[in-house]
Amino acid sequence: MTLRIDVLTLFPEAVGQYATTSVLGRARERGVFELHLHDFRDATDDPHRTVDDTPFGGGAGMVLRAEPIIRTIEETPGLCRPVIALSPSGRTFDHDVARELSGLDGFTLLCGRYEGFDQRALDLAVDDEVSIGDFVLAGGELAALCVIEAVVRLLPGALGNDESSVEESFGDGLLEYPHYTKPASVRGLDVPEILRSGDHARIARWRRAQALARTIERRPDLIARRGGLSAQDAAILAEFAAPVDPRENG
Repeated sequence: MTLRIDVLTLFPEAVGQYATTSVLGRARERGVFELHLHDFRDATDDPHRTVDDTPFGGGAGMVLRAEPIIRTIEETPGLCRPVIALSPSGRTFDHDVARELSGLDGFTLLCGRYEGFDQRALDLAVDDEVSIGDFVLAGGELAALCVIEAVVRLLPGALGNDESSVEESFGDGLLEYPHYTKPASVRGLDVPEILRSGDHARIARWRRAQALARTIERRPDLIARRGGLSAQDAAILAEFAAPVDPRENG
């Protein structure tokens, strides 16, 4: 099944150009997902194609008008639901939300600009709101690309190896273990000996221990979300009492 993603934006070229590259480009070529871009400026009703106006009640900046957005959502053939506005007031987008969206047949992202949306567009035409973090962007296009890539890479066939998305950070609610490649020594820092041992079962346990230790140190909230450490994870941490410092190898 091919996932359909619609994006409503004033800058479709910004989204479309990136979506031809890297993981997204290859996934589109394989038919993993299809991307439909809609400029809601096309749904305006004046010669200047006006999509914004001054806010009622005064204040700085401009507000996106409701009608072009609502009209685009209502009149675009095949537009997917849910329609999700990218907004600072939305629920936080994380790996769980990406997994939720990856299980749908399709969804639509609405990109904001200026001071945000006329609330009536959200009330009348939008099903959900998500935020990619507590910071401000000029518009929702970058946020849309973050959502699209996070979702698409979870789809079967999107990556060269489907196991890659399972082992990545947050795939199991943990940060990812550290990676090493050739050469075996870089400026006095050596690859941990265990990774060159050929003992794949022990390597797997070591990697698990590293992921646990890194998450405990850097993101204890993720451990708390998991309900703490299981007995099995505690045993793996005990087996590898401390993360291996590559400077101590050799």
